[in-house]
Amino acid sequence: MGTDRLYPSPSHRFRDGPLPLPAHAGRGVNDSAASRLRVQWGPSAACTTVARMRVLVFGGAGFVGLGIAEALLARGDDVTLLDRRPPPQAARTAFGSLPGRLSVVAGNVRDENDVRYAVADMPDVVIYGAALTADAAREAAEPDRILDINVGGLVRVLQAVAAGAVRRTILLSSASAYGESAYQDGPIDETAAAAPRSLYAVSKLAGEQFARRLAELGGLDVRMVRLSSVFGPWEHETGVRDTLSPPYQVALAALEGRPALLPRPCMRDFVYVRDVAEAVVALIDAPSPRYDLYNIGPGASWSLLDWGVQLRDIARPGFECRVRAAGETATINLHGDRDRSPLAIGRLTDDLLYKPRYGWARSAQDYGAWLGRHGVSLMLP
Repeated sequence: MGTDRLYPSPSHRFRDGPLPLPAHAGRGVNDSAASRLRVQWGPSAACTTVARMRVLVFGGAGFVGLGIAEALLARGDDVTLLDRRPPPQAARTAFGSLPGRLSVVAGNVRDENDVRYAVADMPDVVIYGAALTADAAREAAEPDRILDINVGGLVRVLQAVAAGAVRRTILLSSASAYGESAYQDGPIDETAAAAPRSLYAVSKLAGEQFARRLAELGGLDVRMVRLSSVFGPWEHETGVRDTLSPPYQVALAALEGRPALLPRPCMRDFVYVRDVAEAVVALIDAPSPRYDLYNIGPGASWSLLDWGVQLRDIARPGFECRVRAAGETATINLHGDRDRSPLAIGRLTDDLLYKPRYGWARSAQDYGAWLGRHGVSLMLP
């Protein structure tokens, strides 16, 4: 966990080997670091009548970053992922058949040179999704690391962006920034008071505030999205998320052939990663968004219990998903003992004109199909 280099040896090669640095990448950038390795997947550069968007995703090997990359690649964009680890092989294989072009840079948002190197490649859009999602034990043990990744890394990226020609930067924030306000009656809109409690939530709110202020100082176009509880394809154990989503836990139980026992039915506005990706793409494409902050969620809460039963019927006949009986121990961690209100998504639907497409039933259908293709190889040891 403490290693800052994913690929310590410059002799290490991805499938296609490292790419040469762009001609403009040497301005003030230390190019000798061993982590500056890059690989491309997807079609070779081909003639096209549509200009490709060039998007750089920090923390791109996480499942939300992979979901966004998949949506962009599907429409033919160029996507670069910067992370300490490569994307899973299953994702690389799947993305290789998409019309866009994928590059991967081994790097760390805690390293200023890694950040500057990536931004020097002059992307049109930068997405900051690097985060350490910590539980209470990690909060107590590594508060400095949480701060340095969730806030310090963002600041390094925005400083690099300010020196370049990036059109728009998007920060992936979290509904956890609302804290106690999330338990008020009715949907939570972007004007609700922020009252975060966990260090992760505090760092997400702090990141938003740093981003807003640095945007003002540097004349940057920075937009922020507060994501509801995200789940779906490409979610897997990475070592930087101590709070894997409850739907993922249910799906893992199904793959392992054990029952999913819930402490309660759990009503929450879980948002499918494909909806998150398409909403972020809508924000990328919007010429002049009215707001700098948008909630992204399905717009309503639904029952995890109902979803698990639906997944059973689709993906794993005989799989048992139910509320635990008296005396039984729950096997699914809901990360809290209360169900919060859903996020209001009026800004998303009215300004960005994006309406979420995956409710609980459709997401179970799509996720079940994805699990059939990739679940065993990605989720099981």
